[in-house]
Amino acid sequence: MKMYIISILTMVTINNLQSQEDAKLIYIGDPMCSWCYGIAPEWQKIKTQYQGKLEIEYVMGGLRPYYEKPMSEMKDFLTDHWKHVYEASNQPFNYEILNRSDLNYDTEPPSRAVVVIQSLNPNAVGSFFAEVQSLFYYDNKNMNESKSYHTLLEKYNVNTDEFDKLFNSDEMRQATKTGFNKAKSLGVASFPTVLLMMGEEQYIVTQGYSTSNKMNQVIDNLLSKAH
Repeated sequence: MKMYIISILTMVTINNLQSQEDAKLIYIGDPMCSWCYGIAPEWQKIKTQYQGKLEIEYVMGGLRPYYEKPMSEMKDFLTDHWKHVYEASNQPFNYEILNRSDLNYDTEPPSRAVVVIQSLNPNAVGSFFAEVQSLFYYDNKNMNESKSYHTLLEKYNVNTDEFDKLFNSDEMRQATKTGFNKAKSLGVASFPTVLLMMGEEQYIVTQGYSTSNKMNQVIDNLLSKAH
């Protein structure tokens, strides 16, 4: 499988674009990725625009899965990083969580929570992913604990006990790891990445932060060239 990087400043000259009939967007990210949080409002616009027109798939990429370094030891690095995201996106951050020495910056549990929702209510995964981001970055919840997600579950018709059982299961841990491996197989190592898949080919819509207008131009340019 080939991956093409498409610039919105140049015309697409690839001759083997596949039919758009089976085209789909793949969003690869991590709930604790700050640039994924930053792009969330722009990505929501893309979701709304292409809902019902293109299939949209979520893949948890695994930013720092199984990471054992406490938040407090990453305070300087993350403070600087989050400020850059705020300046670009105007997304609100609460920095208090960076003082915690009892909480590791392990991004596997919130990724696992999204995978659980994918299994229970696939149509809710996009909204749930965005709300998990807010729980961490704004509400400063401990995303290692299943109870941190409970306030979201009723909205998505998910039973709390069922969620907790799956969240703590080896089955969901393995499914989450499978998602990480899928991201690697797609050639993705930075988040967020949005791909447009058409047939056997994949095209990069964005790697990192982008606006909905820029993503829209890339997507529509590619779709218009499909045959």
